[in-house]
Amino acid sequence: MSLLNLKSVPRRAGRPTDFGKVAVLLGGDSTEREISLLSGNAVLAALQRRGVNAHAFDPQSTPVQGLASEGFDRAWIALHGPGGEDGTMQGALEWLGIPYTGSGVLASALTMDKLKTKRVVVGAGHVAPDYVVLSGPADLTAALERIGLPMMVKPASQGSSVGITKVKTAAELPAAYAEASAIDPIVFAETFISGEEFTVGVLQDRGLPSIRIQPATEFYDYQAKYFRNDTQYHCPSGLGPKAEAELQAAALGAFRVTDCLGWGRVDFMRDPVSGKFYFVEINTTPGMTDHSLVPMAARQSGIDFEELVWRVLETSFLRERK
Repeated sequence: MSLLNLKSVPRRAGRPTDFGKVAVLLGGDSTEREISLLSGNAVLAALQRRGVNAHAFDPQSTPVQGLASEGFDRAWIALHGPGGEDGTMQGALEWLGIPYTGSGVLASALTMDKLKTKRVVVGAGHVAPDYVVLSGPADLTAALERIGLPMMVKPASQGSSVGITKVKTAAELPAAYAEASAIDPIVFAETFISGEEFTVGVLQDRGLPSIRIQPATEFYDYQAKYFRNDTQYHCPSGLGPKAEAELQAAALGAFRVTDCLGWGRVDFMRDPVSGKFYFVEINTTPGMTDHSLVPMAARQSGIDFEELVWRVLETSFLRERK
């Protein structure tokens, strides 16, 4: 059976029954399970308040084949990290013939790998921080010589800033590499852009208002994203019309060149001297917690949380039977 992926704006749903029986995929077994449970339960409650026949489905405890045997018509993917955001679950759903929200197999697999995503986005003409692949401890000296300090050391395949370290001295680099390589054998170091961080949510092929992030920590890490209350978010971000248009164009360009679909979020750093926006990464299944950014940007556009969850579910219409 073929699932469609031919356009980026789905048809609208008029009634909750248009969706049929919906599985909200949450939990899973990645390092981001805790956040996925928060996101998924928030999504589930919002759908149920709108009258959708929605049910929680945790693939850690129930085989994915249960989606077919239990008669689900579509899936709202709220899984974060490997196993849910990397194309694996998307491939299983394609095989089962169950339409699902968001990006497909290729885009999900690609954007889960920050290094490969960077190569594709830069190859399409966008700007990203300079980087060095760290294949082993012998590459650490080369990284120091090539990009200098401070630098960010990252595992290629995790989300939510898991395993990422800001390195300010050469003495900190071996430990940062060890932490990242314990999570993923593919590790890279990139130039730290000292300016402000911005993010742009994408919903049904349009950009939401940008958000400027001011973490109280060294950078926007896991705790700052989900648990700290001293991270400041500015939406509107304070950019002038020209800079906002430039950032929106860069976000949509990166989203499209990686074949992303439906909804997601694109992150940038802005150089404080040149004002240039540097691409950082794409999230194809952003968080939907009370600290999350896409719901914040949606509210600025007049879209409340329930409506946002509804519109994301509409993206599953792009993948229905021919």
